[in-house]
Amino acid sequence: MIPTEILRKVRRIQIQTAALVNDLFAGQYHSAFKGRGMEFEDVREYQPGDDVRSIDWNVTARAGRPFVKNFREERELTVMLVVDISASQDFGSREQLKSEVVAELGATLAFSAIQNNDKVGMLLFTDRVERFVKAEKGARHVLRVVRELLYHEPQGRGTDISAALRYLARVLRRRSVIFLISDFHAPEFLQALSLLKRRHDVIPIRVRDPRESTLPSTGYVELLDPESGELMLLNTRSRRTRTAYQRLVEQRSEELTDEFRRRGVDVIDVLTGESFVGPLRRFFRKRGRRR
Repeated sequence: MIPTEILRKVRRIQIQTAALVNDLFAGQYHSAFKGRGMEFEDVREYQPGDDVRSIDWNVTARAGRPFVKNFREERELTVMLVVDISASQDFGSREQLKSEVVAELGATLAFSAIQNNDKVGMLLFTDRVERFVKAEKGARHVLRVVRELLYHEPQGRGTDISAALRYLARVLRRRSVIFLISDFHAPEFLQALSLLKRRHDVIPIRVRDPRESTLPSTGYVELLDPESGELMLLNTRSRRTRTAYQRLVEQRSEELTDEFRRRGVDVIDVLTGESFVGPLRRFFRKRGRRR
């Protein structure tokens, strides 16, 4: 039995995301993604300028005059939300935890896909695959996806993106649009991402908190890695320590951005405490222009 509190959260997120889906993302989402191919629709008589490669020779032979095939883009997509629910998501310094941003973001994408008559599925992961929801259509199904995103209690604490991507490579039978939502505090996963990208459209969404790259000047503090449980003692009054820490975090972020770009992957950056509407809209517009 799902607690009443979770049902209220689902309803609240549904209401919050409805305006975004209807007013902001409906057309942009539609134009951003290609269908899975061209589907035969009917035939018509040949007209000057038509591509001769589209002539339907069987119909032409029966009719005694040339006919060409008409095709339309098959719009239906399979959208997979691949969501990091590891312990590092339970952090936030701007009124929102990263996990709360992820929930709203995932719900917005799911409702956008359903409104476009696409299928939506989800994979939740930590250092293991926690839950897989097969892609389906319909309002009831998307509410189930959002409930799982809010209600699931993780069994693991660490992050293994490679394991999640390898699992998807095994179970997805048709080309899909995969939104990979994480802070990407994880060991090497780029090879698994590159392999998955050969068949699918993989879009990383990096959710970060500004405090993760800066340290306050408060003296000696113990920093706890929420995933490994490791403790580290730092003197945050030292400007050298704060500067070195910030440079290290920024360097790792830039290196990952460069790796995504090198692999032809579009990454969306989202910060806690700031609306994700802007980054999503810019991404959709960019994709729409590229089409």
